[in-house]
Amino acid sequence: MRVALFVTCVNDALYPRTGIAVVRLLERLGVEVDFPAAQSCCGQPQYNTGYRHETEPLLRRTARAFAGYEYVVTPSGSCAAMIREHYPRIGRKAAQEGRGTELAEAADSLAPRVYELTEFLVDVLGVTDVGAYFPHTVTYHPSCHGLRGLGLGDRPRRLLTAVKGLELVELPGAEECCGFGGTFAVKNPAVSTAMGTDKIANAAASGAEVLCGADNSCLAHLDGLLRRADAPLRALHLAEILAATEEEPLS
Repeated sequence: MRVALFVTCVNDALYPRTGIAVVRLLERLGVEVDFPAAQSCCGQPQYNTGYRHETEPLLRRTARAFAGYEYVVTPSGSCAAMIREHYPRIGRKAAQEGRGTELAEAADSLAPRVYELTEFLVDVLGVTDVGAYFPHTVTYHPSCHGLRGLGLGDRPRRLLTAVKGLELVELPGAEECCGFGGTFAVKNPAVSTAMGTDKIANAAASGAEVLCGADNSCLAHLDGLLRRADAPLRALHLAEILAATEEEPLS
């Protein structure tokens, strides 16, 4: 099986280890991974801020970059949700405005082929035990896009539970937003910080060593707060845990 990796801006610029972990993990499971170099931002920051027309060129570029792939896999629920939920809306709106059906056709072609990483592992590959080893206590934060937008459900938890050596503990108030919300954190920093502070307090109360999530944008927000609080807890993307093995542990 051959798939395309949509690594996303945040991972490309700030968390390249996550992209590397996804490739390691998928190749270990027998998947051939391509990285289309033409990929760029999906346009989520622009769209969330109200710049729909400015998002359209990024829709076109993303659709072209991933044309021809049956599966496009991304370690980001927020970017997957942007493509699956909002690209078709952008396309329909353009058509309603009398600007043709090009955008709608591009969006409708791409959206069904985009999978968040845990969806791809569980639903497409049909695996929960990926051969990982991570001897630490972990608590999982379900980000809003994955939880509410994509409906990931228990997929991430099933994958974590199957990791050898890992002890998964409950995160109090897990379904509450961490306060990042993309441009929300920029526009409402005080509220965002208060929400994030509640989240890291709950994570610390769980007794975990690692706060795990499937969106590095949310984890960046929480990790910053953890560092400022000098908390004995680190934030880590789920892909990095799943990529770790006894032979090649997480460094």
